[in-house]
Amino acid sequence: MSDPKMYVFEDVSKHNTNKDCWLIISGKVYDVTRFLEDHPGGDEVLLSSTGQDATDDFEDVGHSTSARAMMEEYYIGDIDLSSLPSKTKSGKTRKPAPSPQNSKSRVKFFQILVPLAILIFALAIGFYAKSS
Repeated sequence: MSDPKMYVFEDVSKHNTNKDCWLIISGKVYDVTRFLEDHPGGDEVLLSSTGQDATDDFEDVGHSTSARAMMEEYYIGDIDLSSLPSKTKSGKTRKPAPSPQNSKSRVKFFQILVPLAILIFALAIGFYAKSS
């Protein structure tokens, strides 16, 4: 078996859209572009960590053994650990600037979330007023 391809962080960070989505998890690089639509948590979860070291985000969720086994299908190589950016004071790595594609999907999310929050707030006020 040949050695896995080695990537540097700068190369991985360029793959940060819903058409080209790479993640770094535990020192390995995964091209999860084909998995975006099938991800049980939705594509936004993956897109928020794309092009960067997503190890902490991945581990925080507590993925199942079958989910971890499924990752091998998307494995494309290893990351050169010396190329990873230094941690910030908060312990998180600095994220690359969001791509226009990611920004558009976030705008759509908030276009739905804000009116929904206003509706819920209005219903709560109406319910409270009736019960008083």
